[in-house]
Amino acid sequence: MFTAFTDVYMKRTVDLIFCCIAMLLLSIPFVFVFLAVWVKLGSPVIFRQSRPGLKGHTFEMLKFRTMNDQRSADGSLLHDSERLTNFGKLLRSTSVDEIPALWNVFKGHMSFVGPRPLLVEYLDLYSEEQARRHDVRPGITGWAQINGRNALSWEEKFAMDVWYVDNQSMILDFKILFKTVMKVLKRDGISQQGQATMQKFKGTKS
Repeated sequence: MFTAFTDVYMKRTVDLIFCCIAMLLLSIPFVFVFLAVWVKLGSPVIFRQSRPGLKGHTFEMLKFRTMNDQRSADGSLLHDSERLTNFGKLLRSTSVDEIPALWNVFKGHMSFVGPRPLLVEYLDLYSEEQARRHDVRPGITGWAQINGRNALSWEEKFAMDVWYVDNQSMILDFKILFKTVMKVLKRDGISQQGQATMQKFKGTKS
């Protein structure tokens, strides 16, 4: 138990150190991206949404906006794939849209590495095993993201999330961070075929 506590403390310390460095280095790019999003997509520039974090406790996740507000004749928002612009696709494929999430890491809502925070509505749909993904802080990147990202099925993704929970270590985290950079450079696994990102989770297949 002492070792586990030490590992958690060390991970949080490393998160804070790298977060402060990243926020400093990316401060100027942040301003340019902020202005570009404001010009191309309008306000609000920062997308905010409640997501479940450690132990399922919700927090407000921050990202750069990547979709417009186009609506159908009846006033309903169009499908995500129709509202996701080429500029938005560029932000997602390069992971530039994740820059505001550094604030979530700084606040302790997220870590650099961990299972991706998904929608709150999914909490009641997880199996007991899948729900274990919330035994650690969610991450900006994770084991599933370097092994298929959104091209994976939900079941595959959750299995990888739980594997990470059981095998997490600082060495593994650095490996995931390195492979994340390679993944972003290749821009693969961004979305499922025919989807803006990935189809909604509707519960585990029986």
